[in-house]
Amino acid sequence: MTYGRPSDRDFGPRRPDPPPEIGATDRLLAYEQIRQLAARYALAMDSRDLDALAHLFVEDFESWSGERGRDALRRDFGAALRRGLGGRVGFTQIGTHVINLLAPDLACGTLYCSAALGDRDNWIRQDIAYEDVYERRDGEWLFAERRHQLFYGFEPAERPLAQDEARWPERPLGLGTLPYAWPSWRRFEDEQGQTA
Repeated sequence: MTYGRPSDRDFGPRRPDPPPEIGATDRLLAYEQIRQLAARYALAMDSRDLDALAHLFVEDFESWSGERGRDALRRDFGAALRRGLGGRVGFTQIGTHVINLLAPDLACGTLYCSAALGDRDNWIRQDIAYEDVYERRDGEWLFAERRHQLFYGFEPAERPLAQDEARWPERPLGLGTLPYAWPSWRRFEDEQGQTA
């Protein structure tokens, strides 16, 4: 089912009355599935799992290249991450998440997020609010629209990846094992090396 784009006030902190056709249990399930969608996005970005990332979006999503579909979205995410948008390593922390159900298969929300990303020589930190539109298709909540709204980005003085190995639990400070141990991250790095 196709809906019009939610209005700006639908993204705000005021809680709209839930659609009467959505019962309490269905509302709770929708909230939880949408929260999981946001968490899966963060993990897919950080682990560079482009297939998992693309499947979090509706199949006819229009990517920023203007093309539609998950294949285009996968290519666009891959190209952006390869040219350094995400740096070599990224850590995405999601926080406050306000979700407003507008119809049985339509919701919108505002999600706060802190992202730290870079490589050994460069590191940036961003605090972001995503303004999302969610649609439920075939029983699954997916991103139908995602707007990255930046509060600020800055470059901290410390370079967290320019440390010796931590070797947890013997030493708590230093470079850890993630994301390097994730198979999807290693595949992405291998693909990047082949295309360089």
